[in-house]
Amino acid sequence: MASLSPKRMDVEQAREDLCRRTLSDIRRPLDRLIYLASMRDYNTGIYHHDGLASRFTSEVACEALADCHREAFRELVLCPLDELVSQLDAYRSSTHTSPREFLTAWGRLEPYRVAVPVQADPLSADFLFSNFKIALAILESQMDSRPAGLAA
Repeated sequence: MASLSPKRMDVEQAREDLCRRTLSDIRRPLDRLIYLASMRDYNTGIYHHDGLASRFTSEVACEALADCHREAFRELVLCPLDELVSQLDAYRSSTHTSPREFLTAWGRLEPYRVAVPVQADPLSADFLFSNFKIALAILESQMDSRPAGLAA
């Protein structure tokens, strides 16, 4: 096994720190994907995390966040559709947004598009986008089939 460079060892330590202190509380890959995307500057693609940067360096923190973001993305790409539907419904529930508002916003705005890592393989990203659209349609179908009092 090749030895890791000192910088890569720092990134691995920062990654472990991030997983232990923060990501362990964010169990669903979808939630982690969205959280990690929010740590990225959309103008530059650079990730920021003050706590991690103070323990390591900004560069090491950025790489650790990017690694974890790619991992959450891979997990979602490999996720069975029924599990993606469950994660999406659980995420929706955690936002305290009405199901109709959530489905409308996600259907029109497609926020999942900006949540993918910059380095994501375009084919994998398109596959995930397609699965999100299907999962949203399934959730809408499930909502439409519920009795009026149970639609929340």
